[in-house]
Amino acid sequence: MQKEKKIDFNSIKENAMNFSKEKYGEAKKFTTNVAVPKIKDSTISAKESISNSISKVSNKVKTTITEDQMQDILNTLYIKSVDGIPKVSLPVDDLVEDYLSKNDDIEKAVKSLINNSTVKCGTSGFLTSFGGFATMIATLPANVTSVMYVQLRMCCAIAKMGGYDIHSDQVQTLIYACLTGSAAADVLKSSGVKFVNKFGAVAVKRIPFETIKKINQKVGGRFITKFGETGIINLGKVVPVVGGFVGGGIDVASTRIIGKNAYKIFVKGEMPTKEEIEDTIIKEADYEELDDIDTKTLKEAIIEKQS
Repeated sequence: MQKEKKIDFNSIKENAMNFSKEKYGEAKKFTTNVAVPKIKDSTISAKESISNSISKVSNKVKTTITEDQMQDILNTLYIKSVDGIPKVSLPVDDLVEDYLSKNDDIEKAVKSLINNSTVKCGTSGFLTSFGGFATMIATLPANVTSVMYVQLRMCCAIAKMGGYDIHSDQVQTLIYACLTGSAAADVLKSSGVKFVNKFGAVAVKRIPFETIKKINQKVGGRFITKFGETGIINLGKVVPVVGGFVGGGIDVASTRIIGKNAYKIFVKGEMPTKEEIEDTIIKEADYEELDDIDTKTLKEAIIEKQS
């Protein structure tokens, strides 16, 4: 009778370990000598590509936008902010009525609007849904146009809630000043706007034309610097991979500051100051995120287009 062959488990175990070590060594060698260098090369190439794209767009914007063109862009966006855009947003009167009906008072309605506008400006999906409208101003990247539209519309609605005539030159110019963010106080002060203590719609109506002209010039200059020299906005808009992180963060921060400027001027009747820019007076309001007529209208249009 033939003896049953014994299985040498120790030998099998040793062979398996040696095989694993060999394959691990090969993998490590491949990672060190091939994969890592390729990843580094790809990263460097991507960085160079991004840098070149930003540089090209920044240079293009810098050479094509003048103060007059910037004013035309703002005026075009302002009209659409007030009148609304078919299948994107209803007239600003409807937006104001929507927020006032959902909140106990103007203060809460304004803060809720600012919160929701901030969320919109930080949400790439919402902004890209604007479709053809976003590309109607070829001088600026599409997302920049969309963000400016949301910010302008927010300021228009706040001014209307505060009892101001958003069709007047004075109010329109003050709203443009709000868009300059933390520079708003300097823009207004250096243009000769002086109010003692509290002010209201009557005082704003008395701002002379020469002062309005100076504010508009300074606003145009600020925006040319913002889009053409710093490249901050372009960095967040030109490169989609970066946009979701860098661009969104910049838009959220700037929208809060712009909202605060409008809140101070049109609701509190006070001039914004640099010292208060860092305060977060907006975020305490109760609100239902993105629950407004603009979002509803836009979603309905998207659903209609897809069906």
